Amino acid sequence: MTNPLNNFFTKYPLLKFLGNRYVIVLVFFAIWMLFLDNTSYLLHQDLNKQIDELEANKKYYQDEIKKDKQNIKKLQNLDHVEQYAREKYYMKRDSEDIYIIEYEEDELRKKDSIANLQ
Repeated sequence: MTNPLNNFFTKYPLLKFLGNRYVIVLVFFAIWMLFLDNTSYLLHQDLNKQIDELEANKKYYQDEIKKDKQNIKKLQNLDHVEQYAREKYYMKRDSEDIYIIEYEEDELRKKDSIANLQ
């Protein structure tokens, strides 16, 4: 008498392979490591994205520090201090008049930058 289960596995050899206990354990282990574990692949992807963002922030702030150091060196000279005060804070000498011309585009940029800060 032929075993119907044996006939079934000869008809579908892939099921015989997938029914092997080692394959089942291997598939379970792979699913566990990819999705369920604390050190899963998905978690590592999120952490790598965060690392990339932090490195970009680090580079940005290092560049800003370099610019600030250059500005500090420039401000050691009194002529540059006067120029900086005139440009940034609209200071003037007693015998001068200052006219500030603002365009609509500048106002929109200021509003956008204020909105981004909040």
